Amino acid sequence: MFLPILSGCRKDNTPRTSGTDTIDNNLYGTGPYYAFGFSFSQAKKISILSDLKFDITIGNDGTLLNLILQTNNYLNSFYKVGEFADAASAEQAFKNLTSLTVPQWVVWADSIKANQVWLYRSGAEYYTKLRIISTISETRIVTTVSKDSIHRDYAECTFEWLYQPDGSLTFPGK
Repeated sequence: MFLPILSGCRKDNTPRTSGTDTIDNNLYGTGPYYAFGFSFSQAKKISILSDLKFDITIGNDGTLLNLILQTNNYLNSFYKVGEFADAASAEQAFKNLTSLTVPQWVVWADSIKANQVWLYRSGAEYYTKLRIISTISETRIVTTVSKDSIHRDYAECTFEWLYQPDGSLTFPGK
């Protein structure tokens, strides 16, 4: 007797609400040029030319000394919770951050560096906590479409994040 076995995988299409990711300011395309931002609600990198909304991008102030997380939601969207002496202290502060009242939001996350913890507020008033793990700020030589080499300020940030999809400033403890 032959019994067919049906098996299947059900893929959960629900985006993750936390993780560790890296964004940079590399440019792609041949015109128009584009970079990638990061969407916390979709848990992925998104082209800044896409119809999908991204939350943050990385840049610098042109000096290589000051990396900036930016958004395009026209709100003051960032609050620095703290800057910590080492990775273990920053990680502990990130884990312990379960709720917070923000006294003053700022337009961008300015002077980001490793061992900082930030809060991000989206245009739809959803919140994400971020722990900056590492940053890179340097000049890189880039070959253009016309085969010219130019110097370009490169910015990169690796961060741990936890998104709060219910719109509150209360995060589950880890």
